[in-house]
Amino acid sequence: MSSATFPMLSLITALPLVGAIVLLFLQDARHIRLVATVMSAIAMLFSFMLLPGFDASQSVMQFTEQVPWIPTLGVSYTVGIDGISLMLLVMTTVLSLIAIVSSYTAIHERVKEYYVSILLLETGMVGVFVALDLFLFYLFWEVMLVPMYFLIGIWGGGRRLYSAIKFFLYTLFGSLFMLLGILGLYFSNHNPAYGTGQFTFSLLELYKINLPETVQFWLFLAFFLGFVIKVPMFPFHTWLPDAHTDAPTAGSVLLAGVLLKMGTYGFIRFCLPLFPEASVTFVPLMVTLSIIGIIYGALVALVQTDMKRLVAYSSVSHLGFVMLGMFSLNIQGVTGSVLQMVNHGISTGALFLIVGMLYERRHTREIAAFSGLSFQMPVFATIFAVTLFSSIGLPGLNGFIGEVLILVGAFQHRPLYAGFAVVGILLGAAYMLWLFQRMMFGPLDKPENRSLTDMNRREIAYMAPLVILMFWIGLYPKPFIHLIESSVTGIVKKVETTDSKMAASISFKSSD
Repeated sequence: MSSATFPMLSLITALPLVGAIVLLFLQDARHIRLVATVMSAIAMLFSFMLLPGFDASQSVMQFTEQVPWIPTLGVSYTVGIDGISLMLLVMTTVLSLIAIVSSYTAIHERVKEYYVSILLLETGMVGVFVALDLFLFYLFWEVMLVPMYFLIGIWGGGRRLYSAIKFFLYTLFGSLFMLLGILGLYFSNHNPAYGTGQFTFSLLELYKINLPETVQFWLFLAFFLGFVIKVPMFPFHTWLPDAHTDAPTAGSVLLAGVLLKMGTYGFIRFCLPLFPEASVTFVPLMVTLSIIGIIYGALVALVQTDMKRLVAYSSVSHLGFVMLGMFSLNIQGVTGSVLQMVNHGISTGALFLIVGMLYERRHTREIAAFSGLSFQMPVFATIFAVTLFSSIGLPGLNGFIGEVLILVGAFQHRPLYAGFAVVGILLGAAYMLWLFQRMMFGPLDKPENRSLTDMNRREIAYMAPLVILMFWIGLYPKPFIHLIESSVTGIVKKVETTDSKMAASISFKSSD
């Protein structure tokens, strides 16, 4: 564990919170937007500054900070990052800034409250990825729900109150089971038979625990319910299309780009290393749910008439790939899974921004309301095409690298799994290309579309980093894979060792 001489992670976590507090004393909308942008931009720059000082050859936590918080309960303020959490942290700060800038012309009511909510949400999201104390992790996990609830419920559209309440209740339901799992770990560690004999919420201490398989099973199940709803995996996904459809554009970007990754991150940070035997036991269930999600999400996306709802169901399919790679339990699959978390955040975040641009101009998301837009909005059509091909997984763009690694991992585990996943890729290409063909080509015959303006400089500016990342990861993924491979290898080796022991045990019993 590498300790930090300067509390960089605490600074990145606190900056948006400080910005939110400053906004409470401002009244002018221009000043509010400026302060929100500056504070989020500073947090992003500090997250970039972590990269040169990070040693990617080490799997240990780095930039760690530890301060006793509630010593009588074994609670401490402990934060730190490895390659996986660093990549997700940087993605969070980038998408948060883009979400703020993209909202300049979209939000005109309760501007102060809106940007306060965005900044509080950013603090919660960053906190989840850096927390190394389960009490602290759970605190950030729950805090993050509140601003997203208000973003959907106040600034959303359609059935926004229904969608906000549904999002909150689903996530809270899973969180309560996760809390039971955290308490189970807490008390299990106090048992000297397989724990350290201490009452502690420290994740690094809890990694040393050696739980019996039965205990692992029930604790995995508790964490499973907390994370599977957040991902979300089939059949716990029903809150997602409603939340995406009714959230404001920035809310959808952060929901797809970051919040959903908290579920996948939870599995790789907690379930695999803490409960390796249970993780192996749950592989058939996890893979089955992943494959169902891949194909089901793609099929439902095919019949959508609302652009935003189509992108929402595509997330169900894409995150099925992430989970399939993760529970292949090999280095290629898990590496592809982590990389695809980032790829999904970039591509789907960009798709929601594109939908938001059209909605601001036409105030409709119905696919049938658009045709021939490539003639009227050529720059928009070009960026839409790049984003769409990125989401499909076209070679040369980011989605391809993640999908190939996941397919290799799934094939190594069981070729049939890769076969089912390929079906999802084909369906994904079908619904995305059909969407593009209906909207961008054909006659420009609707009078409302003839007056649409192309992307302005602000819109190009906040889309440009995402497009650059699509090509960068697609053409030269080495720096991104290098950043996470040591962390992934450490987690996979722990699970593989357990899998080998279980196989040897079964073989020994069979020989008897």
